[in-house]
Amino acid sequence: MCCLVTVLAFIGPRAGILVWWLMDPSRWQAIFPVWIWPLLGALFLPWTTLAYLLVASGGVHGLDWILLVIAVLADLSMYGGGGYSKRRRAR
Repeated sequence: MCCLVTVLAFIGPRAGILVWWLMDPSRWQAIFPVWIWPLLGALFLPWTTLAYLLVASGGVHGLDWILLVIAVLADLSMYGGGGYSKRRRAR
């Protein structure tokens, strides 16, 4: 798990997804029975995919929803922050 945190800190969530998938493919198969969902999650919502993978094994209850909301906001801020910086650079 500490390798995953290090990869997330230095490279990003998509690399963390790749490392986690290589380290524990059975967890991915148990949570995502169809291969298209983790692929789409890795492309469009990587933080949400990682957060869901973290909490979904025991079911999503209580404070798990807060973690998922924070992950969705992190994904949206990645897209929004990129547009904001491009707008400032264009001036």
